[in-house]
Amino acid sequence: MRVLLVNKFLYPRGGDCIHTLALAEALQQAGHEVCLYGMHHDAQSPLSLKAHFASEVNFQHPSPLGRLRAAGRLLFGTGIDRSFRTLLRTFQPHVVHLHNIHSYLSPRVAQLSHHHGAKVLWTLHDYKLLCPTYSCLRSGVPCELCIGHSPYHVVRHRCMKQRLSASLLAWAESLVWSAPRLSSWVDAFICPSPFMAAKMRQGTFPSSQLHVLPNFLTPERQRLIATATPQPRQLAYAYLGRLSAEKGIESLLRCAAQLPYPLYVAGTGPLEVQLRIQYAHCPHIHFLGPLPAPQAIALLQRVAFTVVPSICYENAPLSLIESLCCGTPVLARRLGGIPTLLDTAAPSQLFTTDSELPSAIHRLMSVAPTIDHHTLSVDSQRRFSVSTYLTYWHQLLDQLPSTSLSKAH
Repeated sequence: MRVLLVNKFLYPRGGDCIHTLALAEALQQAGHEVCLYGMHHDAQSPLSLKAHFASEVNFQHPSPLGRLRAAGRLLFGTGIDRSFRTLLRTFQPHVVHLHNIHSYLSPRVAQLSHHHGAKVLWTLHDYKLLCPTYSCLRSGVPCELCIGHSPYHVVRHRCMKQRLSASLLAWAESLVWSAPRLSSWVDAFICPSPFMAAKMRQGTFPSSQLHVLPNFLTPERQRLIATATPQPRQLAYAYLGRLSAEKGIESLLRCAAQLPYPLYVAGTGPLEVQLRIQYAHCPHIHFLGPLPAPQAIALLQRVAFTVVPSICYENAPLSLIESLCCGTPVLARRLGGIPTLLDTAAPSQLFTTDSELPSAIHRLMSVAPTIDHHTLSVDSQRRFSVSTYLTYWHQLLDQLPSTSLSKAH
C-alpha cells in the first residue's frame, strides 16, 4: 500500500514532527511504500524516506509581498496545488495521512487528496480545528467560546498575539476551512485522547469520523530505554517541555522555589532567559536547556517523577508518554486529555489548582522509594507501542469505505 504522510515541518521541531517521522519509518518497516510532504525549510534534516516540499512562507517576512504570500497560504493554500497535485499523480497514494497542516501548508491538501480518490486520515495534534489560536486558552485560562460557535470571539478578544490584524486573519481562516468542509474531505479524524474526541463532537464534527488512538513511543526512544544503563533514582523531579506560559512552568517554579527537592528543567522557549535570571538564586533548580533524546531518557530514568503543570488543554504530550515508558510516574494537572492517559498509570497523580501542587509533590516524594518503576515501564511500553498503534491503524483503514485507488490496490 502506498501511504503519503503530510506535516508542515519534516524535522524534529516538536511532538507532531517526531510522531510523523517515526510513523513514516514504522509504516515502511511494515512493508508499505511511504512518501512525505511538508514545507521546505532551511532547518530541514536529511530524510531517509522520499520527501517532497511546498515552497516556504514566512509570516514575519520583512517584505509586504512575503507576508502577503503567507496570508495567501493561510486562507487559500497558495503555492500548494502544483507540487501536491504532481505528487498525487506520480505517487498515487492509497492513503493520505495528515498531521499538522494549517498555516504553513493548508487544508487544501485534504481537499485535493479526497478528490484524487485516496482515503484521508487526519491525526489531531492540537485544537486548531476548534480554536483559531490552536490552544483553547485566553488570558491564561481555558476558553471554549469558539467551539461549536462562530469564531468571531477571536477578533473580539484579540486572541491571536493580542493583535487585531492577526486575529482577523485567524478568524477568516476558520471561516474558510470550516468544520463542514473539512468533514466532507476527511474519512477519519484520529484523536490521541478521548478528551479531544469529545471536544471535536462539541465542535460539530460527526462522531462517526472520530477515532481515539493514543500516540506511540517512537522506536528510537524505545531502543534508548531498553539499552540504557540502570542507575539509582534520586529524590528529585523533572519538567521536560517548552518554557512558555501555557505550559504552566511559572507555577511549577514558584512552587519548586519553596521546596527542598532538586528540580531539573529540560527545554527551551520564550520564557527561558527570564526564568533563568529569576531563579538564579535557587541552587536546587537546574536549567538544562534542550536535551537530545539519549540525555532526555537518561534524565527520565534518574528522577523520581516528572511534572506536567500545563494550564492549557494538553492532548497527548510526548513527554508524558516517554516518562511513563521509562517507569517514571507523572504528576499532572487535571485538565484536557491528561487524566485519561494517567488513569491506569499508578502511582501517577493529578492536581487541580496551584495551591495543591506543593502537597502533591511532597506526597509523591514520600512514596518514591516504594515505586515499582519496572512494572510501570513494561506496562506503559506495551500500551504505547508502535505495534499496537499500527494494528489499530490498519483496522481503521479496513473499516473505511473503499475508494477507487484502494480497489485498484
